[in-house]
Amino acid sequence: MSSPVASRRQYSAMPTAATEDEKTVPLVYDLHAPSKPVADAKTSPIIVMHGLFGSKKNNRGISKVLARDLGRYVYAVDLRNHGESPHHHRHDYNAMADDVARFITEHGLKEPTLIGHSMGAKTAMALALHNPSLIANIISVDNAPVDARLGSDFAKYIRAMKEIDAANVSRQSDADAILAAYEPSLPIRQFLLGNLYRPSPSSTPTTTAETGNKPPTQKFRVPLAILSKALAHMGDFPFRDPAAARFEKPALFVRGTKSTYVPDEALPVIGQFFPRFELVDIEAGHWVISESPEAFRQAVVKFLEPKDD
Repeated sequence: MSSPVASRRQYSAMPTAATEDEKTVPLVYDLHAPSKPVADAKTSPIIVMHGLFGSKKNNRGISKVLARDLGRYVYAVDLRNHGESPHHHRHDYNAMADDVARFITEHGLKEPTLIGHSMGAKTAMALALHNPSLIANIISVDNAPVDARLGSDFAKYIRAMKEIDAANVSRQSDADAILAAYEPSLPIRQFLLGNLYRPSPSSTPTTTAETGNKPPTQKFRVPLAILSKALAHMGDFPFRDPAAARFEKPALFVRGTKSTYVPDEALPVIGQFFPRFELVDIEAGHWVISESPEAFRQAVVKFLEPKDD
């Protein structure tokens, strides 16, 4: 039986904006509790981080399963400028790693495991190299500690999302019709449109006269202007010299065999930064967790389950 969401940090429907002098933001999260915990919520928990345009809700299924199978509490977080977490003008891996470090410290978490997909993977790697004492191990899902050119699809998605915002759509089907001209894959369109929300009644007209019997306009939660400016650096990795920063604890790298994000040429660099790394290949594209959830679950459980001395 899957574990319930034990608690959730509640924020307003529209994420708040951080002030100019704030360097970190408080991350909104769901806490998934195991039915048979092996420790309390602060001891050896798992923190799961999504990729670009994702949110904690994308990791709900895998979080529940891992809580069940490992008996550990699982925190699924919204990274800055995503989901319900606050918006901030700065969007890079050092900043996101600092947010997660703040999250660990503020919640008093001991020896957590970081699991990150894509953008979340580079965030996990950056934190591991910058502050290894904060965490026990990491699982990087389809990304590597190297500079790489971000695919042109992401810029295309932002153009489409801006067009949808400008169209003031009231139905998701209308938004999907606009997005379909940019992206033929229905699963990817559904993933992107998961960022739509209806502003609260207090900020939009709700009377019949004001709306003309039309449903309220839908808007994107993610700050498209901020993410558009950040795209040029989303393929970068903030660490260059393995001699200056190395994570000596266990690390699992999971890659999709149909993806190009972790080529064989990157493996030596992974080994330099993460000398105790293990590699698991899963038959999937870049969206490893959603494409092959059972294979991913097995890989994670095998890596994290207690080992015999």
